[in-house]
Amino acid sequence: MSDTGTATTSAATTPTGLHVTSLADRPDLEPAMLSMESSWPAYIRPDPVLVDWAFERHAQHQLVVLGDGTGGNEVVARAASVPFAWDGDPGGLPDTGWDEALRRCMTDTYAGGELSTLCALEIAVIPGRRSQNLSGRTLRALADHGRRSGFRDIVVPVRPSLKHDQPQLPMDDYVALTRPDGLPHDPWLRVHVRAGGQLLKVCPASMTISGSLAQWRGWTGLPFDVSGTVEVPGALAPVVVSVERDYAVYVEPNVWVRHRLSADTAQP
Repeated sequence: MSDTGTATTSAATTPTGLHVTSLADRPDLEPAMLSMESSWPAYIRPDPVLVDWAFERHAQHQLVVLGDGTGGNEVVARAASVPFAWDGDPGGLPDTGWDEALRRCMTDTYAGGELSTLCALEIAVIPGRRSQNLSGRTLRALADHGRRSGFRDIVVPVRPSLKHDQPQLPMDDYVALTRPDGLPHDPWLRVHVRAGGQLLKVCPASMTISGSLAQWRGWTGLPFDVSGTVEVPGALAPVVVSVERDYAVYVEPNVWVRHRLSADTAQP
């Protein structure tokens, strides 16, 4: 499919009563979508220029889930995604997952080629609705949108939801943790696998956040007064601190997950 930037998602009501629409159809919902409470730590700071560009250029792929019924405007979940070109080879997915996905989307969009793959940058649910499997339902809504739009795959640089409990454990080892039933130990990875997702590989530097020690103190409330590594609440890996140079850097690993959408790429 060659994405042209036109709206391809019409508003729909799921069997459970949730109402799914896109910013292309409801641009008035953008402030509520962006300000929706989520679990992202304060120090996770995506490039605002690229994010704003993606929301404007590919508004049809920014999905908003509204509360029960079609008349309300309460945003209870969101799914932000961008299209790019990918030939299906896992080796072609960038090690700098989240950051590079935005850049690749911009490059491929302006190149005018086939944007064959939809990359989900975030699927987030407000805290009060997380016990209702709304994350899984939002993932299904995004897959339905991707299928209707003609994409072959959805790929996701997944941020495992409990990895922050074991920041010193390498991501490869964390991904290998399973329950007795063989499903992943991590709840969010488990949602993806149950939905048919394939765990492809770790992207070791999906996000890189650097800042002065004053910035990190403001983001976390921690002293950042000793050089070395610091475990920060919500971080999936330790933050590297240099007091002498007055900066700290956080490099976050994620996990590339693939959801096949089209019949010609379906697994046997």
